[in-house]
Amino acid sequence: MLIYKTEAEVQQMKKAAMLVSTALTEVAKVLRPGMTTLQADALCAAVVKDHGAVPSFFHYRGYPHNICASVNDVVVHGFPNDTPLKDGDIVSIDMGVILDGWHGDHAYTFILGEVSPEILQLVRVTKESLYKGVEQAVVNNRVGDIAWAIQQHTEKQCGYGVVRELVGHGLGRSLHEDPQVPNYGKRGTLTKLKENLVLAIEPMINMGSKDVYTEEDGWTVRTRDGKPSVHFEHDVCVKKGQALLLSDYSIIEAAEKANPALNTSYY
Repeated sequence: MLIYKTEAEVQQMKKAAMLVSTALTEVAKVLRPGMTTLQADALCAAVVKDHGAVPSFFHYRGYPHNICASVNDVVVHGFPNDTPLKDGDIVSIDMGVILDGWHGDHAYTFILGEVSPEILQLVRVTKESLYKGVEQAVVNNRVGDIAWAIQQHTEKQCGYGVVRELVGHGLGRSLHEDPQVPNYGKRGTLTKLKENLVLAIEPMINMGSKDVYTEEDGWTVRTRDGKPSVHFEHDVCVKKGQALLLSDYSIIEAAEKANPALNTSYY
């Protein structure tokens, strides 16, 4: 069932999405080699609590943490742990909040220190593909237009692996609502987009094969070939002519650029 939001509800959802952006900004300020993803988890939880919200991932279907922290070949749903991060790691932080009954849910991938030109390109192209998808989230387009735009930019042009098993989704009073939003597909197919449908668009792109597997913990998804994967996610409201971004990368990027431990040379 598709759930369309009122203008007032969209504004409430923007507040929830911006709280996620704020928490990710705090991570961007301090993330560095030697820090652990459990420390990032605690930081995000504190930011959410300080704003009178609750983390939506914690205990969701049994998930044991506040954020997902996916390092290098982990695609998504990585458990935060006490392993110190090191120079050359790429780290996706994905988190959700519930604020006044509404969900925000998005993700950002950070680069710690020096990495190869190939990884810089993977991060850049994946981030670009997210915006290619967002451009298609307008009234009278279809979900397949979003999917096609992401696949075209990453798989067709660059030969990357677009994960099939995991998709974006609708968002609202529930963390996962209809419709599903895959990152591959054909233009002009799937759900027709109408105004004030809110989507979490989230390309998950592998440097190598599209194939993935889930570890025994039931959550951690890794690339089958062990090559790196990158994940970006925005909360988006369908509008006429131009999609409305509810989340905000600009504040994350400003903090990222100010942190000498993080590599932003792919911009």
